[in-house]
Amino acid sequence: MEVLVIGAGLAGVTSAWYLAQAGCSVTVVERQPGPGLETSFANGGQISISHPEPWANPSAPATILRWLGRKDAPLLFRLRADYKQWRWGAAFLRECLPGRSVRNTAAIANLAIYSRQELQALRAATGIQYESSDAGILHLFQSQREFETVPARQKELEALGIRARTLTPDEAIALEPALTPLRSRLAGVMHGLDDESGNAHLFCRELAAKASAAGVRFMFDARIYDFDMIRGRIRGIRVLDADQKAGVLQADAVVVAAGSYSPALVAHFGVRLPVYPVKGYSITAPIVNPERAPRHSLTDESRRIVCSRLGDRLRVAGTAELNGFDLSPNPGRSASIVKWLEEHLPGAADLDQAEHWCGLRPATPSNVPLIGRTHIDNLYLNTGHGTLGWTLACGSGRALADIMTGRTPEPAFPFRT
Repeated sequence: MEVLVIGAGLAGVTSAWYLAQAGCSVTVVERQPGPGLETSFANGGQISISHPEPWANPSAPATILRWLGRKDAPLLFRLRADYKQWRWGAAFLRECLPGRSVRNTAAIANLAIYSRQELQALRAATGIQYESSDAGILHLFQSQREFETVPARQKELEALGIRARTLTPDEAIALEPALTPLRSRLAGVMHGLDDESGNAHLFCRELAAKASAAGVRFMFDARIYDFDMIRGRIRGIRVLDADQKAGVLQADAVVVAAGSYSPALVAHFGVRLPVYPVKGYSITAPIVNPERAPRHSLTDESRRIVCSRLGDRLRVAGTAELNGFDLSPNPGRSASIVKWLEEHLPGAADLDQAEHWCGLRPATPSNVPLIGRTHIDNLYLNTGHGTLGWTLACGSGRALADIMTGRTPEPAFPFRT
């Protein structure tokens, strides 16, 4: 089967890898000059199995109201004259209903656990290196009120098959000495034992190289300008290559893994996707004092900010901003991340050398990604992962390859089969 994959981020590259492993002939078309240069480029680095609860949950509406008017709010709605944004927001509120939130949490957890298993198997089979760590994630609680919810949350995680443990501030500092400056602020810590971290961009590059060696063809700097349809099926896509030369790529099947830009690609076929771009920010700074830099990935539960050690650098990421496809940086959002690093890990990194980044995460209202077939029977999706693209990448790619080659995906998840 000849398969065309549109997009070379985490979703596209993992889809291509598993499809090639299943015996398909695969071509990946990417508008950027290399893999993983958009949403996957500078994310928080976390493979966060212990955080399956979606943004849309029963407590979200009150939390968002509390954040209104704050420029540094973790979730910021910038209202626009955009019916897609309003429609997405209404659907988000609907997904906050308790029953829907429970269902979505279970679906995300099942795919996350499966995805970690697939990542581990891939790592063992290929020896791929991407500045990874399997030390877990330390969830920091600086409010006693928030920390009192941890026992119930831990019980819910265990029911989903996810391991976690509760640590006192002293136990957390013994495990992670870099938290010592926070001793007076910490109410407690939850340690996600099944979590990992790693450099998503490096993973994309390395896996793309291995896929290329296995026969996958990559076309970079390529633009899609039309699709060839015959009797309701896609037979090929028309592209402009890096030299602006037009050509047609033949296809038995097409996978759209283009992140926030996926809806525009499939709208041509009457496929409407509930995906809206959510802008996130990060900084990456060189470590100057290794003893002050954490070896565990961190999540600040009150600020929704994460920190991961990637080799000799610290990546700090956070905030979610709904502002359409606007990619212009907001200095205030970046400044809040810098301030967090200064206050929580003083002296760990050289902030004068920090690299600032923002990117668009493709989010569904439920946070449940869209994986599988559309009503066009040879058009498939792998998009809508929101903040969990790195967490769900390998499981999503493997499951999609199973669907496309006639197998039943393993995890209990609402795949489009």
